[in-house]
Amino acid sequence: MTIETTLVLVKPDGVRRGLAGEVVSRFERRGYDLRGARLLKISRALAAEHYAEHKGKPFYPDLVSFITSGPVLALAVRGENAILGIRSLMGATNPADSLPGTIRGDLATELAENIVHGSDSRASAKRELGLFFPDGLV
Repeated sequence: MTIETTLVLVKPDGVRRGLAGEVVSRFERRGYDLRGARLLKISRALAAEHYAEHKGKPFYPDLVSFITSGPVLALAVRGENAILGIRSLMGATNPADSLPGTIRGDLATELAENIVHGSDSRASAKRELGLFFPDGLV
């Protein structure tokens, strides 16, 4: 049994559409625990750190522009194999490829606005949690 804590962001489209509660509810119904939550407007500097691995790629400016376009709900979610489990609940990055029953499959409308972000590895989770919860309360 591997207990992990991972970062989830309900992106500006999810917050704007009133879907943050639905996203949280899906995680809680699966038995994951919320260890931290912050509603914030991401600065361009934080967005640049968060998306650093994509810098120089053609879609990078759009990522930064979108994630800074409105409030984001940052969540620290903990549970057994949380990283893989949360990513499975989220569905494929492209909503058109996401299965029904997943967050993106049920709620997202386009690739550029796909409701949620989730850390993809333990290393990413550690780095991203440090960015969004610098006080270490998670």
